[in-house]
Amino acid sequence: MKTNLTSQITLTRVSPKYYKPENAFERSALTRFEKVPADIYESAEEGACQIAKDIAQVIRSKQRDGRFCVLALGGGNSPKMVYTNLVKMHKEEKLSFRNVIVFNLYEYYPLAPDAVNSNLNSLYEMLLNHVDIEKQNIFSPDGTIPKDEIFEFCRLYEQRIESFGGIDIALLGIGRVGNIAFNEPGSRINSTTRLILMDVDSRNEASKSFASVDATPISSITMGVSTILAAKKVYLMAWGESKSDIIKECVEGAITDIYPSSYLQTHNNAHVVLDLSAAAHLTRIQRPWLVTSCDWDDKLIRSAITWLCGIVKKPILKLTNKDYNENGLSELLALYGSAYNVNIKIFNDLQHTISGWPGGKPNADDTHRPERAKPYPKRIIIFSPHPDDDVISMGGTLRRLVEQKHEVHVAYQTSGNIAVGDEEVVRFLHFINGFNQLFNNSENQIINEKYKEIREFLRTKKEGDLDTSDILTLKGLIRRGEARIACTYNNIPLSRCHFLDLPFYETGRIQKNPIGEADVAIILDLIREVKPHQIFVAGDLADPHGTHKICTDAVFSAIDLEKEANAKWLKDCRIWMYRGAWAEWEIENIEMAVPISPEELRAKRNSILKHQSQMESAPFLGNDERLFWQRSEERNRATADLYDKLGLASYEAMEAFKEYIPL
Repeated sequence: MKTNLTSQITLTRVSPKYYKPENAFERSALTRFEKVPADIYESAEEGACQIAKDIAQVIRSKQRDGRFCVLALGGGNSPKMVYTNLVKMHKEEKLSFRNVIVFNLYEYYPLAPDAVNSNLNSLYEMLLNHVDIEKQNIFSPDGTIPKDEIFEFCRLYEQRIESFGGIDIALLGIGRVGNIAFNEPGSRINSTTRLILMDVDSRNEASKSFASVDATPISSITMGVSTILAAKKVYLMAWGESKSDIIKECVEGAITDIYPSSYLQTHNNAHVVLDLSAAAHLTRIQRPWLVTSCDWDDKLIRSAITWLCGIVKKPILKLTNKDYNENGLSELLALYGSAYNVNIKIFNDLQHTISGWPGGKPNADDTHRPERAKPYPKRIIIFSPHPDDDVISMGGTLRRLVEQKHEVHVAYQTSGNIAVGDEEVVRFLHFINGFNQLFNNSENQIINEKYKEIREFLRTKKEGDLDTSDILTLKGLIRRGEARIACTYNNIPLSRCHFLDLPFYETGRIQKNPIGEADVAIILDLIREVKPHQIFVAGDLADPHGTHKICTDAVFSAIDLEKEANAKWLKDCRIWMYRGAWAEWEIENIEMAVPISPEELRAKRNSILKHQSQMESAPFLGNDERLFWQRSEERNRATADLYDKLGLASYEAMEAFKEYIPL
């Protein structure tokens, strides 16, 4: 069973010539905008394996010379695959860590003495427990020391690093705000180990190790920028498209304390190691025509022309030969003969993505339509990772599919219980207790006992305490009720409203279990029962919390098993990926754009508002102060505005989709 198929999705074919230059001359041309060396690999696994080999080589070289190898290491997801490879080398190639000294890059503060979610514990779990490193060779900031001892502790930490001759290799990830370790925006280039207040984004990322954002410490003791820059070699890793924007700032932007990672541009031996997704916004990948001759395909041409429209502030059909020549796109004139020929091709390509019939238009020529006319009506499953992603991400399209008489099923993949605040539970407890008093003279003892028990638990609940199974069940029921109301509002029969409650999610904390056979089996049962002609699935391959990706992997895994079994229904099924509240598909990747009228957009908003527990009190709104309906509307309007500026039809809003072809 394949459980990580989303990681193999390549949205845009990238020619190897852009990321694997054949010689130094080609590399110099390709990387002219890059101010720190960046090595791009096709996958995170490949990049992590190369870093591990480099670290192993330094460890062995130091061993031969009888010297220590000093490593600065951190926790988090970025180095996990590097550590996996090092453990494998230790077990299979006898790589010894007896001469290795490890300095932990950061530690949360304050921590309880018995805290299990410290960064040091994470390091032990991923690496240190599995190799032969001496315990006395492991050093870490202490998240439990009194505040008045922190300054002296940090001074001694710096002194200890110097006593071992400094750091040989610093292995870094990069935060969403451009931080390295926990050197947040505003950190100075000469900063040393110190206590620092964590940025909101950093706390959101760190919350995966804790029960909630509220339970996440507000500070950390972090190795300073100057300490990291004093390392003989620095690796900065980034995997996945969620890091692509910040990587561009780090590698191609100016050196600034706004992005502390940009200080690596001053280091003589710093290397940024990326997979293709994280490198997506570097000039040589996103705008290769600015640095080299291109291998042109339809997507790259569409990307180039929409970029050119933005530069010269013109719609597609008004672009001239002069516009192309002055902006590095003369190759396209040579290929197509004139600006007009390129313009009309891309205009038609984009025009054909627009469809008010997301399920296909019956009795119509579907030659240039995104979806087939037949069969009609279609059986459709919309997979929703949480109980509101269906309406947030594609609420307008969902209503259209129903109005156009398709058989629409909505499958809510997780209970979404951890995203319900305690005050919502109290509100519903008051209701059921009041109902018991009014209509049953308080004679239902189960309600009486549970009311007292749960109220007492919530009254004494401390930050970091996990909810009881009863409370999690109640929170799940709240979200089920909201989903049912939204389905009824959208005229979807409750018999087609499926609550899958995938087991991977039910940990009671932000950190979820890996996808398992039980998760896939539940999805298999549903798709075999419905035998859909269309499947809609979350395409947030780098969503902030990871749940969307796991849910999509579970669907793709089930589809892959059906493909291996030669399931007949799959031959007549198309799979469309939507995106959620965080981002939209890039226009070169949009294959179906569904227009939404003002009335439909209002109805979509009403659908989202049915999920009352996810309004202002939702725990995971993140640092974006807009509510989910606001994010969704602004994103849909922005897509319509882009089509309008390119000279296509003008709509109130649009929802966009990308087709998934089973690998």
